[in-house]
Amino acid sequence: MAGQHILIVEDEADIREMLQLPLTKAGFVLEEAPDVRSAQTLIFNRLPDLILLDWMLPGTNGVEFARQLKKDNRTQQIPIIMLTARGEESDKIRGLEVGADDYVTKPFSPRELIARIKAVLRRTQTYSDSEQLVVNDLQLDPAEHRVLVGDKEVQIGPTEFRLLHFFMRHPERVYSRNQVLDQVWGGNVYIEERTVDVHIRRLRKALSQYGYDHLVQTVRGVGYRFSVRGVS
Repeated sequence: MAGQHILIVEDEADIREMLQLPLTKAGFVLEEAPDVRSAQTLIFNRLPDLILLDWMLPGTNGVEFARQLKKDNRTQQIPIIMLTARGEESDKIRGLEVGADDYVTKPFSPRELIARIKAVLRRTQTYSDSEQLVVNDLQLDPAEHRVLVGDKEVQIGPTEFRLLHFFMRHPERVYSRNQVLDQVWGGNVYIEERTVDVHIRRLRKALSQYGYDHLVQTVRGVGYRFSVRGVS
């Protein structure tokens, strides 16, 4: 992961300065923006590997900016970690629902943040397993990191892609939220079980316009499964 490019979008200069040394020592290349307009210019010139995005920004807030990034084909695959003092569960869910891949509440330790950055980057990297997975017209290509229905590409975020890849490799088996976290996010990652529900909803939404959302099933009181039974 050394040399990967991180964009910090944070209006507080003290926080940007506090992050410079530990992130640079961890091997990351940093760029900084105090507001959304500055961030847009930097992103136009160079796509970052990950964005650390403050919730409360002057002008356009971080949540709205995350929503914009996830709607743009050029930037929708960039992982986002939200930085915010808003610690309520409803705020966390809101941040995740607009496309954030993780959520760090202020105050936080640089060590924890680096662990979260590395975890997000690991799960959004290209898969070594290049086998294409197919269910009827639904195709997942790990090598090209694309999901297709027929000749149409499904617009899907990196975490949802990984979820779908996991489920398509393990059809019919029921997994608890904790098991999904371990398999998709990796062990020793500080993520709440509720995060799984948010990304499941986003995955279903991406598949729904093609009629494949029913494959991702909720097993009440247990967890989730990917079932292809009855699909011809």
